[in-house]
Amino acid sequence: MSDDFNMSMRKFLKQVGVTSQQAIEAAMREAGDTAGKSYEAKVVLTVEGLDLEYVVTGTIEGTA
Repeated sequence: MSDDFNMSMRKFLKQVGVTSQQAIEAAMREAGDTAGKSYEAKVVLTVEGLDLEYVVTGTIEGTA
């Protein structure tokens, strides 16, 4: 893969990671006390023109 491709992919993934973390943190703050709770999370990545749909699932643990 070319350097331009790698850079554009890294930039996209960084944006996804940073903005997703900010959104989750904001939702957790709005939820109030989340201590002892866990939340199932799912991200669906689609890339138009590549016939790609990739699903990532996980658990996010609440905090006090």
